[in-house]
Amino acid sequence: MLNRPEKKNALSNALAWGVVAAVEEAGKTDSVWVISITGSGDSFCAGLDLSGAERFSPLSPQSAQLDDLSWVGQFLLSIRKRCDKPVVGGVNGVAVGAGLGLAMATDVRLVSRSATLMAGYTRIGGSPDAGLTITLPQAMGYEQAMRFMMENRTVGGEEAVRLGMAGEVVDDDKFHTRLAAYCESLCQWSPITLRLLKRGMVKSLETTDLEQQLRYELSNIRIAFSSEDAKEARTAFFEKRKPTFKGR
Repeated sequence: MLNRPEKKNALSNALAWGVVAAVEEAGKTDSVWVISITGSGDSFCAGLDLSGAERFSPLSPQSAQLDDLSWVGQFLLSIRKRCDKPVVGGVNGVAVGAGLGLAMATDVRLVSRSATLMAGYTRIGGSPDAGLTITLPQAMGYEQAMRFMMENRTVGGEEAVRLGMAGEVVDDDKFHTRLAAYCESLCQWSPITLRLLKRGMVKSLETTDLEQQLRYELSNIRIAFSSEDAKEARTAFFEKRKPTFKGR
């Protein structure tokens, strides 16, 4: 959880790098099957903290000197590329700039009814970062993404779902309960299945080689079917009971 409610969870360097580190640590922990990112208080993330940029980097001085992505480029890479577990975005309030980029980097999103989503770059004379030139066209289509950013539009929860920026809108007073329940519902499936599913989906967005993607699908399903969880799923199906998965 982004925990700077007094700043509307605006991103300091420490907080932003902390998000990257937390996702990558959860991705390496077998007992974690689903990851959720949400904000404390009434905001998801108000973007970059402009009140003062403290110097912080987890990288060595030399690596920091050579780093041309910083945390703003790592959101999408850490969540989609390096973490193959489902990452659920809980957009519980304002999501602006890099905060919107963080939200859109997640695999699926729930959004509160009163949330406000805005890119905001045209207003400050900037250009999109945090992966938004990738994730917004994927979610909304090219023209809608162009209009959303060029016109500096602000959208609420219901419109965000209509545009494809989120999959579900939830009343504010029920939001965190519903977010937890949704994440828990994903845990009824084998984590091996979910991880291979995400690998395939992410890979499909990186390639234009149809045959290569089809071969990747078959490689993944062979791995899935060879797991103990797959054997348990098939046994439970024939025995007409709910399967018990162990992540093996």
